[in-house]
Amino acid sequence: MVLKPKEIRQMTPEERGEKLKELKEDLMHERGISAMGGSSPSPGKIRQIRQSIARILTIMQEEGEHK
Repeated sequence: MVLKPKEIRQMTPEERGEKLKELKEDLMHERGISAMGGSSPSPGKIRQIRQSIARILTIMQEEGEHK
């Protein structure tokens, strides 16, 4: 699930905050699985999550919102 900048900009600040929280939880879960020696069903998922978090944070900063 890759978030496009256009989709992120259409979200309200509250939706962005919720999505950011959700993505951070997903990232923590995926890293936990990886740390225990398990393999993720999709190998690029951690990278995708990190990129989506970065996109949301960048747009939030541009819009003047706080983390």
